[in-house]
Amino acid sequence: MELVDDHLAAGGALISLWEDLNKDGHPVPIWFDWPQIEGDASEMTYYQLCVIAGMAQSPSYAAAILDGNEDAVAARLERQKIIDKDDAPTITFLVDEQALYRQVGTAETMREQLEHLLMLSERSNVTVQVVLSSGEHGGNGSSFVIATMADRSQVAYVETAIRGLTTDDPADLAAAARVLADLRNRTLPGNMSRDLIRKVAEERWT
Repeated sequence: MELVDDHLAAGGALISLWEDLNKDGHPVPIWFDWPQIEGDASEMTYYQLCVIAGMAQSPSYAAAILDGNEDAVAARLERQKIIDKDDAPTITFLVDEQALYRQVGTAETMREQLEHLLMLSERSNVTVQVVLSSGEHGGNGSSFVIATMADRSQVAYVETAIRGLTTDDPADLAAAARVLADLRNRTLPGNMSRDLIRKVAEERWT
């Protein structure tokens, strides 16, 4: 940082900022190339508050979420190809129950999306479970993804109102693990989740 400050003739401003960010023993976060992390992970666990996670979105649902931005939709669908690759990771989608009822796009879009979830749940490397919406739990705070690498190290991606944050800080991962444990205590088993998704598709979005 001293070299960068000197090169940019910042007069010590960058050094002061660095020291401020690192005060009280809290280090500057490491930023990861998240698409690369997704591509290299051996396990992925997704929890998305209120809507379906991007990795599990159907094309029409993604288009509605992304306001029809064709480039953004194409990029999202491209990311989903990791589900089908030869060395595909084991993927768990923890689906907020409210996302099954919250309309995105048209009723047809919603039915297509729920059918897409059912199709994903039939894959050998994918688990889809519904998190029941009753009661308070840690997952009400934000959406997040936990990637587990081949060496069992982990990286978390957490969505905020401003931007997504990536972290491998042990304290952050421990906090995410506690939330994940709470969420899993509130999930339906895979077969019951499929039954609920199918029921909502047929009764709510027909």
